[in-house]
Amino acid sequence: MDPISQGIIGSTVTQSLQKNNDSLAILAIIGFLSGMAPDLDIFIRSESDPLLFLEFHRQFTHSLIFIPIGGLLCASIFYWFVKKFSSLSFREIWLYTTIGYGTHSLLDACTSYGTLIFWPFSFERIAWNNISIIDPLFTLPLIMFVGLSIYLRKRSLAQLGLLWAISYLLLGVVLNEVALHEGKSLADTRGHKITRIVAKPTFANLLIWKVIYESNGYFYSDGVRILPTKKIFVGKKVKKLDLSKDIPWMEKDSQQYKDIERFAWFSNNFLALDPDNPSHIVDIRYSMLPNEISGLWGIEVNKEAMRDDHIRYITKRSLSKQKFKDLLIMLKKD
Repeated sequence: MDPISQGIIGSTVTQSLQKNNDSLAILAIIGFLSGMAPDLDIFIRSESDPLLFLEFHRQFTHSLIFIPIGGLLCASIFYWFVKKFSSLSFREIWLYTTIGYGTHSLLDACTSYGTLIFWPFSFERIAWNNISIIDPLFTLPLIMFVGLSIYLRKRSLAQLGLLWAISYLLLGVVLNEVALHEGKSLADTRGHKITRIVAKPTFANLLIWKVIYESNGYFYSDGVRILPTKKIFVGKKVKKLDLSKDIPWMEKDSQQYKDIERFAWFSNNFLALDPDNPSHIVDIRYSMLPNEISGLWGIEVNKEAMRDDHIRYITKRSLSKQKFKDLLIMLKKD
């Protein structure tokens, strides 16, 4: 999730476990910084290899086995600052930094991006798809509860915040199942046999979901509004990427071919050629509108590239005002 959400959930959990109300402010800071720390992996990147950051983001720093180590690294830094203002021992600080650090990978796994929480034993990207990467309705109440717990010196307020976070994430689990059910029903009405199906919340809400399923070599993307009333926003289809047919000139021993395989792993093989640009391969799991076939990021192939040249990574993350208005219309439309 976004850094603020990661930090504030770390603050919420560490505050909830502390019995001494005098330490709530210190714990909020420790939890916040420790909760954001795993995302320091974004600095692992290479100018010559554009996909390197995709391999390492949400990798070992987000692994469950790395949590105590990450907590120790945070404690080793924070202790020298905290000891001036608090009587907390190094062992206690290590405990709280480990807890704050540990909340990060679990919250990330709740999104659809994919997190390697079982690294190095498994390279499967875990994605529970029960919350958007950015969701103000999840984050803002947590900020309020953490702030009030510091101001009023009441741990119980942080515990209410933790209860809110757990309840919101569980609601996302339930709504995900509803969206999947609607997607399967929609496929049935079309006479499609589903190879695989996934549902993910749209930008900043749990009301409208993007449902993507694969059938007979095509991906179908539809929008499903669950609340306040159910409504289906019929989308489009796109042919699943087939390298041998779509890019027949690509040599298997070329670096571009290897990079496509790396991007396929990252995208869980939800790849297709961009309908607007056949030289772009996009991850169709993400789009501003749920019924769109328009990836927010992808890679660009180049027929003139040398055998050892890496592929180019592209992004289309600009959120147009019109698309944002269209999403709001979907939320309100009867």
